Amino acid sequence: MSPLRARLAEVQLAVMLLTRLPAGRMAVAPAIGAAAWAFPVAGAVVGGIAALVLLASLALGVPASMAAGLTLLAGILATGGLHEDGLADCADGFGGGRDRARKLEIMRDSRIGSYGALALVLGLGLRWQGLTNVSAHGEFFAAMALISLSISSRAALPLALLWMPAARADGMGKSAAGTTPARAILALSLAAVAMAALIGPGAAAIILIAQAGVQLGFGW
Repeated sequence: MSPLRARLAEVQLAVMLLTRLPAGRMAVAPAIGAAAWAFPVAGAVVGGIAALVLLASLALGVPASMAAGLTLLAGILATGGLHEDGLADCADGFGGGRDRARKLEIMRDSRIGSYGALALVLGLGLRWQGLTNVSAHGEFFAAMALISLSISSRAALPLALLWMPAARADGMGKSAAGTTPARAILALSLAAVAMAALIGPGAAAIILIAQAGVQLGFGW
């Protein structure tokens, strides 16, 4: 396989893994770790869909609060609720587990508990309110911020794969752990350049620094 076709296959795998959008079929899939650099590309696709829904809703005269709700719905449909499911699992495991083994057991359970439900309600509520407020101050900036956050949040995933060991020997994290520093740096570089173009270097730097701090704290 040529280098170009290999990179395109990695982008395709990233879209297949991080979204529920139709992305075709793959005869031979690359390793998840090899495709980690392309996670921001998948984020740009999801963010672009959400941004289009936001701009279209506001252009049609939908109130900002309802437009924000429709935008969140579009993002959730595009990802299949993947990230919301992960948030609920983490909240349940970290909140209810007494030790590492119990936390992992809870996070593997498909049922949702009190901590997970609270995390979803508060997480979606804060995102809804934040998007509503930003939209009221500038529709285009809100749309560009949506795309930027969608890109930057996925760009942080390769760092997590690189920094932290897989939680289990048989989970998806184990198969994704084969990424490299070069791929993680490429993902961050793509995110930084895209965000600087969309919302300006100052806002991009603030967002990336804030996200890095949160990720370091969560990883610890």
